[in-house]
Amino acid sequence: MARVSSVGLYDEAAVRALDAQTVRRAGNSGLKLMVRAGTDAYGELKRRWPRSNRITVVCGSGNNAGDGYVVARLAKADSRSVRVLQLGTLNSLGDDARACLEAMIADGIEVESELSSLDNADIVVDAIFGIGLSRPIRGDLAAAIELINAARAAVMSLDIPSGIHASTGARLGTAVRADLTVTFIASKQGLYTGDGPAFTGHIVLCDLGVDDASEPQIEPQIKATARLLDASYIDATMAPRERTAHKGDHGHVLLIGGAPGYGGAIRLAGEASARVGSGLVSVAAHPKVADYVNIQRPELMVHRAAQPSDISGLLKRVNCVAIGPGLGQQAWSAALLGAVLPLRLPLVVDADALNLLAAEPTKRDNWVLTPHPGEAARLLGVTTAEIKADRFNAALRLQQMYGGCVVLKGAGSIVFDGDLMAVVGAGNPGMATGGMGDVLTGIIAGLIAQGFPAAEAARLGTCVHAVAGDSAARRGERGLLASDLFEHIRTLVN
Repeated sequence: MARVSSVGLYDEAAVRALDAQTVRRAGNSGLKLMVRAGTDAYGELKRRWPRSNRITVVCGSGNNAGDGYVVARLAKADSRSVRVLQLGTLNSLGDDARACLEAMIADGIEVESELSSLDNADIVVDAIFGIGLSRPIRGDLAAAIELINAARAAVMSLDIPSGIHASTGARLGTAVRADLTVTFIASKQGLYTGDGPAFTGHIVLCDLGVDDASEPQIEPQIKATARLLDASYIDATMAPRERTAHKGDHGHVLLIGGAPGYGGAIRLAGEASARVGSGLVSVAAHPKVADYVNIQRPELMVHRAAQPSDISGLLKRVNCVAIGPGLGQQAWSAALLGAVLPLRLPLVVDADALNLLAAEPTKRDNWVLTPHPGEAARLLGVTTAEIKADRFNAALRLQQMYGGCVVLKGAGSIVFDGDLMAVVGAGNPGMATGGMGDVLTGIIAGLIAQGFPAAEAARLGTCVHAVAGDSAARRGERGLLASDLFEHIRTLVN
C-alpha cells in the first residue's frame, strides 16, 4: 500500500498542541515564533508582489495581530508605505502581541482606529482573526471584512482567512477572500475543504523552523487529524503493468443503472471504469436504454436488465459492482439495489442508490458510498446546511452509521474509512456539472476491480478524478464536461 501523503492536516486543537510544544522546545518563545511568523509572511508578500508599495495591515485584538504588527515593521523598514488599522480594543492583546505592537510604534508607525477606504492600498494584510474563531462575525468586524473584500487591492491572510473555521472550513458569517494565505507551523484542515478553498487563494506553509510537525521530537508525537491527497499520491500508487498481462488480470466490473432518460449517467460510469484500466466492463441498464449505451461505447458489454433475474448469472462473473448512476427511484431501481446488497462482492453505491439506501439504512464493511452533501443529509436525516457546517464530522457519522468507506464529495472531497481521514487537495468549480459523480463512481469501481482495496480505491479514485478535472479545466472551467476528463484520467493512471 502506498504512503497516503506526507502532508498532514490538523484541526484547531492539534495546531494549538503543536504550537505549545514548539514553544516549550529549547530556545523558543511565543514572541520569537510570532516574530518569525511575521518575518516569513513578509518574505512571501515580497515574493508574490515585489513591486507593490502601499501596504495596509488590518489587525484584530488577538495573537494574529502580533504577526501583522511584525509585517508592518518590516514593510516600513523596506521603505514601503504602511498603514495599520486596528479593529477592537488593544486591552485584549496578549503579552507577545503587545510587545510586537510597542516595537512597531517605536519604529514610527501609528495605529489608526477609524476604518476607512482601502482603495489606496496595493496590498491588504488580514491579521484580524486566527484559528480560535468559533462564532459568526457580525457588526463592525463584519463590515471591516466586507470592506477588505470590496477593495481593489491584493489580499494576504495570516494563518487563515479571517472568518474561516480552522477545523471545519465553514464560513462563520463572512470571511476575508484572500489571494494568498500564509499559514504557520502546520496546515489547518479547514483550509482545504468546505468554504475554505473559496477564500484561501494560494496557500503557503511556513513551519517556523519546526523540523517536521508530523514527526515526534523531544515530546510525544502530535498526530495529524487528516492527510492531504494530491497528484503525488497517484504517482506513488499506480505501478506499471506486467508486459505479459491480459484482460483477465485487470478485473471485471459491473455497473448498474440507466433508467429511461438517464442512459448518459451509466454510459459515463462505464467508460470511466474502462479508462482507469478495468479489464472488462459490463453495464446492466433498463431495456429501453441498453442499446443506446452499447452504440455510444462499443467496448462496454451491455445487458438488458428488466428485473434482477436478468443479471443473476452476470453477478457470478464479476469482482466488483457499482450501482446508482441514472438508477432512479422506481420499483425497478429498488429491486436491482435489493439484489446486490446481499452480495459479498465489494460495492460502490452512488446517486439514487444512496437515496434508496437512506430509506432503509444498512451497514457493511466492503463498500464505498459516494454522497454529495444533499445525499449525505438524507442518509443521516439532517439538513444539507448541517453537513456543510462540519464536513469532517459528517463523514465520520456516515462511516459510523453505514460502515465501509465514505467519499463526501464537494470542494475538498473527504474520504474516510473509519481509520484515515483524507482530503483531496484538487478539483475546481468547473466540475460542478452533471455526470461528474458518475465518472467518479466508475473510476473507483474500476480500481477495485483491478485489485485495489476498497478504501485505497476510494482515495486514489477521488484523487484521480479531481486532478483530471484540473487538467481538463486548463482550457477553462465554464463548459467543462464530465467526458472531458477521460483523456486526462488515462494519462494519470499511466
